[in-house]
Amino acid sequence: MKWLITGGCGFIGTNLIGYLAGGGGHSIRVVDNLSVGTREDLRQVALFEEKSLTDGPNWPGSSAAGPVQLVVGDICDEALALKAANGADIIVHLAAKTGVPFSVEHPKIDCLNNVIGLVNYLEAARHCSVRRFIFASSGAPIGDCEPPIHEELACHPVSPYGASKLAGEGYCSAYFRTFGLETVALRFGNVYGPGSGRKTSVVVKFVRRAMRREPLEIYGDGNQTRDFIFIEDLTRAIVLAARAEDVGGEVFQIATSRETTVSEIAGKLRELLAEAGIENVQLIHTEPRLGDVRRNFSDTSKAERMLGWRAQVDLDSGLRLTVKWCLAGLFS
Repeated sequence: MKWLITGGCGFIGTNLIGYLAGGGGHSIRVVDNLSVGTREDLRQVALFEEKSLTDGPNWPGSSAAGPVQLVVGDICDEALALKAANGADIIVHLAAKTGVPFSVEHPKIDCLNNVIGLVNYLEAARHCSVRRFIFASSGAPIGDCEPPIHEELACHPVSPYGASKLAGEGYCSAYFRTFGLETVALRFGNVYGPGSGRKTSVVVKFVRRAMRREPLEIYGDGNQTRDFIFIEDLTRAIVLAARAEDVGGEVFQIATSRETTVSEIAGKLRELLAEAGIENVQLIHTEPRLGDVRRNFSDTSKAERMLGWRAQVDLDSGLRLTVKWCLAGLFS
């Protein structure tokens, strides 16, 4: 199949590309503005060639350049979206301004990228007769609630980021019901794992600070909870969502159904780091962040029922693999 992956040079994108390229038989086009991920990140997982699309779609084949084509551009470029989607079977829309703090500081930029950027690619998918559109959402649209989060809960986002992801889910629903585009929204848990060196989420941030002999900074009392999902499990969910039958217009929680406090994560990482010789890592507590929810974990039974998916990597194993990757010198 021909896969168009926006944000494909990022953490999730490169892991997905590595999975697809390893299986063979796929043509993969990446659209990325390189604001986070880099050409080198993409090169770590697959051979690629860089194209401008000025001469038409020209999908990559099995040449020596590899099965991946990189198009450097922004998702807010409507004309580029139409060119990039021409001929695609599946679009996986990962590109976004991510994270609550950025959205609190820059709500209009968050909206422009996460809503208008998404609509550009939904429109491109519609006009180019793309079969399936996978949207990377999160638990943020739900807001504060009594977990576990599930797909039938009413959404009351706390942060502008949650609002923009909720708008994205709404547009995906509308494009399925109005235009027949098979959209699938996946609400990712807190993803971590090897290759996450450019992420700003709690796992990679703690490891980075510990390696620099800096204290681990916990916002608030540390009892806020999240659902931490290993990258290999999440990648597998994307592929299954692209292939499953009768899932158009659906939303799925993609997480582990397990609740873990930030303090627990810090404790587990301190033990793993101590085993590696990085001992006596200190903890400090600072003020809670605006827009953060208190508790967050998911009920993934719908994904298990309709996608045949469930998380397989337990937290201790995933953290161990992540720390090992970081300490191997692959961490930037």
